[in-house]
Amino acid sequence: MNDDQFEKYVKLYRRNVFAAALCLVRNESDADDITQETFLRLYRYGGSFNDDEHVKAWLIKCAVNRGKTLLASRWYRYSEPLDAAAEFIHTESNDSDEGILRLLGKLSKKDRIALHMYYYEGYKTEEIAEILGISTNAVLSRLSRARRRLKKLITDERNEGNGLQKSVR
Repeated sequence: MNDDQFEKYVKLYRRNVFAAALCLVRNESDADDITQETFLRLYRYGGSFNDDEHVKAWLIKCAVNRGKTLLASRWYRYSEPLDAAAEFIHTESNDSDEGILRLLGKLSKKDRIALHMYYYEGYKTEEIAEILGISTNAVLSRLSRARRRLKKLITDERNEGNGLQKSVR
């Protein structure tokens, strides 16, 4: 890969890779590190790609895998972040987006990444399954579960905003 191609891919997909990493680690500094490492791997990669979409999928898969590795590391599990975890996936948003993005942060990492790839990146369930290395049915289950949980979070927040108490279960 030449420098011009590399620069093109950084400009095209930097935000996508950062958002995917941030979905997993919920910390901007770690997401920045993952983004840099992902693009470094792209620069060093000796293989070829079919098209730009193939590059994008490869980058996101690389970022997701690096995020999983970081989250599983002993150091990460037993350390405390210096600053609060990032609440927002994208830096540019309006007020209604901020509330949804904050609620997305309350979902599990598996649910967040599935929703992010489906709604923000526009991947089909089959493509998500291939990128994450899971079955299409697992992707469908994660999306269904994530939508259900997000709907409950939205409903609970609206009820609290209207002065209604949460029901005890």
